[in-house]
Amino acid sequence: MNDKERTKEYWLKKVINKECTIKQAADSLGLSTRQVKRLKKGYIEKGVESVVHGNLNRKPKHAITVEIKKEIINLKTSERYKEANIAHFYDLIKEYEMKEVRIKYETVFKILKEAGIKSPKKHRKKKQHPRRKRQESFGKLLQIDATPHNWFGDGRRYNMHGAIDDATSKITGLYMLENECLEGYYNLMERTFRTYGRPEALYSDRHLILQPLKELTVLEQLEGKQQSQTQFSRAMNELNIRMIRAYSAEAKGRIERLWETLQSRLPIEFKINNIETVEEANKFLVKYVNKHNKRFGINDKNISNIFRSMPEEIDLKYVLCRKERRKLNTGCTFSIYNRIFKVQTNEIPYNVWITILISKKTGIMVEYKGKQYKTELFEDRRKDGQYDTITLLIDEMLKESLKDVVNF
Repeated sequence: MNDKERTKEYWLKKVINKECTIKQAADSLGLSTRQVKRLKKGYIEKGVESVVHGNLNRKPKHAITVEIKKEIINLKTSERYKEANIAHFYDLIKEYEMKEVRIKYETVFKILKEAGIKSPKKHRKKKQHPRRKRQESFGKLLQIDATPHNWFGDGRRYNMHGAIDDATSKITGLYMLENECLEGYYNLMERTFRTYGRPEALYSDRHLILQPLKELTVLEQLEGKQQSQTQFSRAMNELNIRMIRAYSAEAKGRIERLWETLQSRLPIEFKINNIETVEEANKFLVKYVNKHNKRFGINDKNISNIFRSMPEEIDLKYVLCRKERRKLNTGCTFSIYNRIFKVQTNEIPYNVWITILISKKTGIMVEYKGKQYKTELFEDRRKDGQYDTITLLIDEMLKESLKDVVNF
C-alpha cells in the first residue's frame, strides 16, 4: 500500500470503531460522506483489499512488450540507424519498421535512455541572441544559403543549396552540386518558382555569388551612381524580387538551424534509399521536401500566401543565366572570352549593343530588343592551356548544345 491508501485505512478503522464520525473522516480524506460510506462497506466486506487500487501489480493493457523493446534497441544499434538522432530514428522506424505499432516518441526515448543509448547529435551550449519575429505571410521572405557536408558518408563533400520560408519554416527548394555556385542557386530558385511562385524578398549572406561586394553610400546614391550587381541579384531584380543582406549567421538563424537538421537526417535517408550520386540526390530531394515540411512546417490558416505567379511573358531560361554585354561587329559576330561567335540571323543591325546569354540549358544565345537568337562558334582564339571557369563552362555547353561548330 502507498501512503494515501494507508491514510484511508486509518480513518476507516476509526469510523468502524466509532472513534470519529463519517463527516470527520470525509473532511480529513477530502471525500464526500457518500464515498466514505461506500469505502466503509467495502472495508468491512473485503478488508485491506478494498482500499488498495485495483490496478496494483497489473500490467497496463497498452504496455510495450519486452520483444518490442528489444527490437527498438537492436534497430538503433544497427548499421542502418546508429547515426540517426533519436527524434529522426523515431520518424524512420514509424515509416519503415513499425508501421502497425502504436508507440510514442517519449516511450522510444525512455527505452533507449534506459539501455544507455544516447543521441549522436551534439548539443552545444549556445549564446543567446535576440529573436526576430516571423514574417506574417508565406512567401514574404525566404532565407537562402548553401552548406558543404559529407552527405553520402563516403568522405566526399558536396554543397547543398537551400531556401526556407521565414513565416512557416517550410523548405521551398533544395539542390545539390559539388560547389556553392551560381548554377546551384539558379536551380534552387527555379524549383521554388515552379512549385510556389515568386517570393517578395530573399535574405542571404554577403557571398559574392549573391550580393555585390559593396553597397552604395547615401552620398554615392545622390551623385547618381548605379549599384553594381551580381548575376544572381540581376536575375532577381528582373523578376522583381528584393535582395536583403544578412550581416551574421545568427541573423539568418532559421536556415542555419535547417542545416543542422538536414546534416543529421539526410545522410541516413540517403543510406536507406541507396542514394550515392548527386543526380540521384537531386531527384530524391523533391520528394523529401514534402516529407520534411509535413514534419516541421507550420500549418496555420491565419498565415496568408503571397507568393506571386510567374508572368506568361517571362521565360525563366532567359533570366536564370549569365548575361554579358557586347557590341555586334560587322558580319554578325561578337567576341567573348577569346572566342568569336556568329549570330544566326540578319535581323540585328551592326555596331549595336547586344546581350549574350550563357546557360547550360540554352547554350550561347544573343538577346536584342526582347528577342533571342541562336549562335555558332566562328573562331577560337585561346592560347594553349588557357582555361578558366567560364571557358570550361562554354566548352561543356558547346559540346552538349551546339551542333554546327566551326574550328572546334
